[in-house]
Amino acid sequence: MGKRNQTTVVEVTDFILLGITNRPELQAPLFGIFLLIYLVTVLGNLGIVILTHVDSKLHTPMYFFLRHLSMTDLGYSTVVGPKMMVSFLVHQNIISYNGCAAQLAFFEIFIITELFVLSAMAYDRYVAICKPLIYVTIMSDKICWILVLSAYLYSVFVSLLLTIELFKSSFCGSNVIDYFYCDCLPLMSMLCSDTHELELIVLVIGGCNLLSSLLTILVSYVFILVTIFRMNSAQGRSKAFSTCSSHLIVVVIFYGTLLFIYMQPKSSHAFNIDKMASVFYTLVIPMLNPLVYSLRNKEVKQALKRTLTSLGKTPT
Repeated sequence: MGKRNQTTVVEVTDFILLGITNRPELQAPLFGIFLLIYLVTVLGNLGIVILTHVDSKLHTPMYFFLRHLSMTDLGYSTVVGPKMMVSFLVHQNIISYNGCAAQLAFFEIFIITELFVLSAMAYDRYVAICKPLIYVTIMSDKICWILVLSAYLYSVFVSLLLTIELFKSSFCGSNVIDYFYCDCLPLMSMLCSDTHELELIVLVIGGCNLLSSLLTILVSYVFILVTIFRMNSAQGRSKAFSTCSSHLIVVVIFYGTLLFIYMQPKSSHAFNIDKMASVFYTLVIPMLNPLVYSLRNKEVKQALKRTLTSLGKTPT
């Protein structure tokens, strides 16, 4: 990006989010689609959070991490979704200066936390399959909480660092953001000052977060696959694969989308394609995750059945 040719500094008090499309005939259908997606997201993720809390048989590390995955999914989809849907209903979707900063900060907190919750889930599966005799000792409640709280605290630190660095700079000219939420890249393109330092910070932190969490997942699954292929029992191999399949599906979809967006060379970036990919990982993936875990997981389905049965027997 570098230093801007336009040097006119204006005091920005709000921003205008252009949203996904400006075609009038698409506004109503898209609003209906995204409203449905968001409602399913809220219902599915809240259901997972409640179910893993109330059902004692789901009080295991695997479902502890799943609960926090659902919380982060619900968090960043709520930060983005409702405000994005406003674009389909009003002529100008205005967000205040402080509101934009807050949206960016909370989005980064939830999305970074999700990266490390997914890697903690991979580590949990590694211990369960490769070290089953000492699983309870390694994956104690204390260790699980340390892993999750570390992810939250780190993401808060990184989010505040990036948000403060970006918003302490001055914005030039237009306050129109050609995006559907306040994200680092669209906002950096509107800064007056030299952005090389900020770009480097974003690149280093984003790359480290993405690659470190992905490397943890890949290494965990390499050990898991080696252990599975060494098993003599076909039933044991099948059971081991089934415990990992839901997590693998979520990882492939989530990281595949992020890598598609952030690992492209600048010259090959098509902004509208990036928008669609961003819509997918900010709104569609949080809806898919609870569906993947509930439809492919017998324990979750059985827990749901037990909970509904107990509710049906509760005297009115």
